[in-house]
Amino acid sequence: MQVVILCGGLGTRLKEETEFRPKPMVKIGTRPILWHIMKIYASYGFKDFILALGYKGEMIKEYFYHYELMDSDVTIELGNSQNTCVFHNEVKENDWKVTLANTGEKSLKGARIKKVEKYIKDNEFMLTYGDGVSDINIPKLLEFHRRHRKIATVTGVNASARFGELKINGDRVERFSEKPSSGSEYINGGFFVFNRKIFDYLTPDENCDFEFGPLDILANEGELMVYKHRGSWACMDTLRDMDYLNKIWDENKAFWKIWQ
Repeated sequence: MQVVILCGGLGTRLKEETEFRPKPMVKIGTRPILWHIMKIYASYGFKDFILALGYKGEMIKEYFYHYELMDSDVTIELGNSQNTCVFHNEVKENDWKVTLANTGEKSLKGARIKKVEKYIKDNEFMLTYGDGVSDINIPKLLEFHRRHRKIATVTGVNASARFGELKINGDRVERFSEKPSSGSEYINGGFFVFNRKIFDYLTPDENCDFEFGPLDILANEGELMVYKHRGSWACMDTLRDMDYLNKIWDENKAFWKIWQ
């Protein structure tokens, strides 16, 4: 099952870092937060990734194109016309498949998702943002999605109300509000599961949004369900968030590190 990760936004709240790199490439420890997100999915066996690129997307391309080179001890035979290059240690991520898709520097999220439709092979796929980590159990999320048989599942998490608020009735989302007016028990934590019908709600026009419009409509039609995650979740939205995530990583308290 494929995993789409949205990697194209400007990250203006973290401009101290994103002036020089896309937000998914801002580091926790020695690795970009994007790598941490991918490791969460890969720990459960989901290793086929589609990265929807935009702002400074070439940096993400370069990172993965040179991944094995930068992560290994290497012997290069100079003067050889074949440019012999020997890697002396195998990277742990050697079975990942990463599709790097240009989706437009100015495209909103809905357009980015629509533009990667051609790479989606099956009837279902997963999707998340390129700046949020969690100790979520991906197989349980997927089981929940398949059980209710609706078009979409969003993971609801407990956090600050600066993110999209979910008005919930049981497990069904009655209203999706990206700019909440009051506190809510659950907010949008990403880690979505969709079936292909989601593409009927999107267009490749760069002004096609995701939270404003498509998710609202799905909620109104009773096609958006919420997987209630009662564990830990955090995003890298500000410099303070970045410092917090790095602090708990350095202290070996990173709740999302479920891999060995």
